Amino acid sequence: MSEEYSDSHLREILTRTRRVAVVGVSMNPVRPSYYVARYLSLRKFDVVPVNPGHAGEMLFGRRVVARLSEVEGDVDMIDIFRRSEHVVPIVEEALATFPKLRTIWMQIGVENAEAAAMARARGVDVVMNRCPKIEYQRLFGELRMGGFNTGVISSKL
Repeated sequence: MSEEYSDSHLREILTRTRRVAVVGVSMNPVRPSYYVARYLSLRKFDVVPVNPGHAGEMLFGRRVVARLSEVEGDVDMIDIFRRSEHVVPIVEEALATFPKLRTIWMQIGVENAEAAAMARARGVDVVMNRCPKIEYQRLFGELRMGGFNTGVISSKL
C-alpha cells in the first residue's frame, strides 16, 4: 500500500502544523515515540502526549492524557505510534474531537487504508509509514553525515 508524498507537500504540512497530539507516546527515552515527541517539542511544536498507561504524568512540561477526547482545544496533527490494526478508532476519535484537524500522520510501519479514506473524506491530509521527525530533518537540512540526528544528547559520548 506504499504511498508517495512530494517533498513540497510534506514541507507544507510540517510548516503549517503547530500543535501535535502524539498517540502512543512512551515515557522511556530510548523509545522512538519519546524521542520523536521530544524532538518536535524542541522545534517549538506544541506536543500533547496521549497514552492511557501514563495519564496524569508529566512529559516535556505537559500532562499526559489518556484519550484524544481529553485534549483541551484543537490540534493540527495527530501523530500515531500504534499498530496499524489499532488506527481506525484513533482516527474516528480524532475526527469527532478536532474540527480543525488538518493531518493524520502514521509512523513508520503504520498504514491503514480504511482510516486514511475516512480522514481524506473529511478533507484531512494523511501521511502513512513516515516519521515527521525524519522528514523535518531531511526537508529542513538537519540530517547529519551519518544519516539520523535523534536529538538525544548523552554526556557519555
